[in-house]
Amino acid sequence: MRDWAAELEAKITDRTARPAVVGLGYVGLPLLAELARAGFRPLGVDVNAEKIAALRSGRSYVLDVRGETLAPYVADGRIEVSTDFDLLRAADTIDICVPTPLRKTRDPDVSYIVAATEEIAQRLSPGRLIILESTTYPGTTEELMLPRLEKTGLKVGRDFFLAFSPERVDPGNPRYTTRNIPKVVGGITPACTRLAALLYGTTIEKVVTVSSPGVAEMVKLLENTFRSVNIALVNEMALLSERMDIDVWEVIEAAATKPFGFMPFYPGPGLGGHCIPIDPFYLSWKARLTGFEARMIELAGQINRSMPEFVLNKVRRTLGEDRKAVKSSRILILGVAYKPNIDDLRESPALDIFRMLVEEGGEVSYHDPFVPSFVMAGETWSSQALTPEALRAADIVVITTDHAGVDYDLVVREARRIVDTRNALKGRRDPKIVRL
Repeated sequence: MRDWAAELEAKITDRTARPAVVGLGYVGLPLLAELARAGFRPLGVDVNAEKIAALRSGRSYVLDVRGETLAPYVADGRIEVSTDFDLLRAADTIDICVPTPLRKTRDPDVSYIVAATEEIAQRLSPGRLIILESTTYPGTTEELMLPRLEKTGLKVGRDFFLAFSPERVDPGNPRYTTRNIPKVVGGITPACTRLAALLYGTTIEKVVTVSSPGVAEMVKLLENTFRSVNIALVNEMALLSERMDIDVWEVIEAAATKPFGFMPFYPGPGLGGHCIPIDPFYLSWKARLTGFEARMIELAGQINRSMPEFVLNKVRRTLGEDRKAVKSSRILILGVAYKPNIDDLRESPALDIFRMLVEEGGEVSYHDPFVPSFVMAGETWSSQALTPEALRAADIVVITTDHAGVDYDLVVREARRIVDTRNALKGRRDPKIVRL
């Protein structure tokens, strides 16, 4: 009987293995580039034809992957990409990096994982390693993927190898990248774990192995639930502090001087990105299936989802000081991405604030140096230049994202009134500035 694990191990070690990545977005594309940098000739598959066309021309659509880094790999044929899943027939390892959104009912939508698994199963041959990176609920790898792959007649741990390794990408973070963020790996069998760890060890500085895919799946959910709950706590403290006329940011800064037992989190207009607003609800959904109510997760979600409404009310009150209403007021929003210095609009609370102001009749415009335009409710909105004239023309300026390169001194000098979520809920009053 052939020792498929030994053969794959040898291929990974000498870089003759062909790794593949399914889903070339914020997670998959940086991984693809790192695999090429490590000396592999990786394959990439994505159903979005526009992305594939961009990559084939050497253009990157992800800020964390520079076009000048990607282009040489494409030009010399080291990276090959396609919308055709048949490209996976040449792959020795396959990383699945597809989206895992929530349905409107806040239940997990794992249809992308299922679809990718079915495509892989149709092309599965002995000696392959499959790794799921998409964030999901504990049990997905073993309960959802494994049965579909073993329907081929191949046996996990002997004929093919299956593991879970949660993505930990932080878009726009120049300090922590795919290469230097430790990689957690949990396989179905020890051989699965060993091979997945070996593959990541060729590209990533540190690999941490755990006992099972379920543990690895829970690791990612714990990380993001931790952040969601603590952000909700500080948001609630901010709401309370405003009523008590206390500067919550001064409180946080002072509390952060304690060298143990405290980690600073900061209030803001809500949660954004694909992870923190979504991942904890994968866990609470799974908890309900076991008869357990994850009350803290649900409460944190309610608090964080309420923050855009709080910003709206703050805008209403601020305009009301001049006997104006949101309707027909000229409102300029600074920043529509969910965090500074990126073009990522996923789950951005700024868009919720934007939408509510438009629905209330405001004449809303925006400036964001990273987002030239976006589509909302079928209408295209374009970023306007941040000029003294534009600022003076606005009845109110709402700062939702603190992008580098924006002249905030100009904003403070020229804007008539400001609701500033950078300094959320400070409660300070100034003739020209109102901070949340």
